[in-house]
Amino acid sequence: MEEHWDSHAALAALAWQLEAGVTDAVCDDPVDRFAAAEEAAKAAEAAAPTGVQMPQKKAAPPPKIAEKDPVVEAQEAANACRDLVSLRSAIERFDLCHLKRGAKQLVFCDGHHSARVMILGEAPGRDEDREGRPFVGRAGQLLDRMLAAIGLDRQVDGADGCYITNVLPWRPPQNRDPNTQEIAMMMPFVQRHVQLAAPDVIVLMGNISCQAALGKRGITRLRGQFTQAFDRPALPMFHPAFLLRNPAAKREAWADLLTLRAHLNERAKS
Repeated sequence: MEEHWDSHAALAALAWQLEAGVTDAVCDDPVDRFAAAEEAAKAAEAAAPTGVQMPQKKAAPPPKIAEKDPVVEAQEAANACRDLVSLRSAIERFDLCHLKRGAKQLVFCDGHHSARVMILGEAPGRDEDREGRPFVGRAGQLLDRMLAAIGLDRQVDGADGCYITNVLPWRPPQNRDPNTQEIAMMMPFVQRHVQLAAPDVIVLMGNISCQAALGKRGITRLRGQFTQAFDRPALPMFHPAFLLRNPAAKREAWADLLTLRAHLNERAKS
């Protein structure tokens, strides 16, 4: 015996099904919709002329997102700087170097920018990252003694002063060496730094500094011989951290310091 519903009962039943989450009406008998789709595809294939393949729709490729070239971005930012204050601000705003995310703070410089000697180190270590100044750990203390031995001091300006910075302003994880991409990314800022500080001579401390400024590695071969970097006289030297690990190399380092002192004396006469 069939059950007869009035319109109110039917609407109430429909509302109950909607509340239960029913979204599709189905037949009394189940339908295999996967099989139905396969049969429709076979029927379309059979209806097509022999030897003609049915065109298939290809998914549209995702739109290409233009990636920023970090070297170009760095060059544009560096070129816009007119003094060291604006250069520091530009580096602080530069977000394309992933090292920034893992460092505690920016390590920009130490000493007086009017000094005749500019020391270009490699990258900050743990102590430098904590204090925000380059060469403040054990290697920095040794550097200060080395400079004092030839009459230079980062705390004074002018002829006896020393201005210090690094190739990278942020500490690499676990104090690892910077890679070529990181060096290339930050080089526009380094070049602009040299232009704005305008030192008489640059000391390239270690292999990374030589790689960045000269495109060469092999500090044992390069050290102690004046060359040109950033259109200025440059002297490669052992990094103080290397000297702490290899005390026997301090003899060569002393010879390099005397070479630097002699060069500064000659420039002072001319």
